[in-house]
Amino acid sequence: MATRLQKMRTQQDGFTLIELLVVMIIIGILAAIAIPTFLNQRQNGYRAALKSDLKNSATSVESAAVDTNGNYANIASITAGAALPAPLNVGISPDVTLTVNSVAANDFCLSAVNANLPNTEIWYYSKSGGGNPTSTKPAGCA
Repeated sequence: MATRLQKMRTQQDGFTLIELLVVMIIIGILAAIAIPTFLNQRQNGYRAALKSDLKNSATSVESAAVDTNGNYANIASITAGAALPAPLNVGISPDVTLTVNSVAANDFCLSAVNANLPNTEIWYYSKSGGGNPTSTKPAGCA
C-alpha cells in the first residue's frame, strides 16, 4: 500500500497537447459566434437611443407649438437645417446629432444621426409621417 501511495505522489498527470488544442478551438468557435452578436446588440442600443431622442425632441416641438396656436413655423428660432433651439432641446445622447429637416405652418420634420452607426443611416420624425421614427425620408420632409 505504501508503494502505491508513493507512486501516486510521484506520478505526473495532466492534459495532453491535443486536449488543450481542442479546448482552444472550441473557445475560438464560441467567441466567433458571440462577438458579432454582441456588436449587433450595441448597434441596436445606439439606434434605440436615437429614436428616443427623436421622439423626445418632437414632443418638445409639439409643446412649443401650443404657444404659437399650432403653427410650427412661428416657433422662436426653429429653422430648417439647424439644430433645435436651446429652449426646445431635450437631453440628447452624446453621439446623436439632431437637426430640423423642415418646418412649415402645419408640419415639421426632424432628422438625426448617431456617430456610432453608419453615416448613411439617417432617421426621421415627421408629424405628417405618422409620428414614429423611420429610416426612410417621409414625404413631408424637404
